Amino acid sequence: MTAPDEPREPRPLIERIGLAAVAAVIATLFGGMAVASWIGGEAFLAIMSAIGALMTLWVAGITLLRG
Repeated sequence: MTAPDEPREPRPLIERIGLAAVAAVIATLFGGMAVASWIGGEAFLAIMSAIGALMTLWVAGITLLRG
């Protein structure tokens, strides 16, 4: 574990791309669940799944840009 004062080493680009790709797949699954829930009449589950998809995409973007 590094001390808080030391800057942490950035992840390699290929690792960031891989993590973002995994997050995109998970966000797609959340999105599919949101659509299926909405069609099935489960509004609460659909909204929560859509929020999960958006949050996952947000983290994927941060992972790519953070460096």
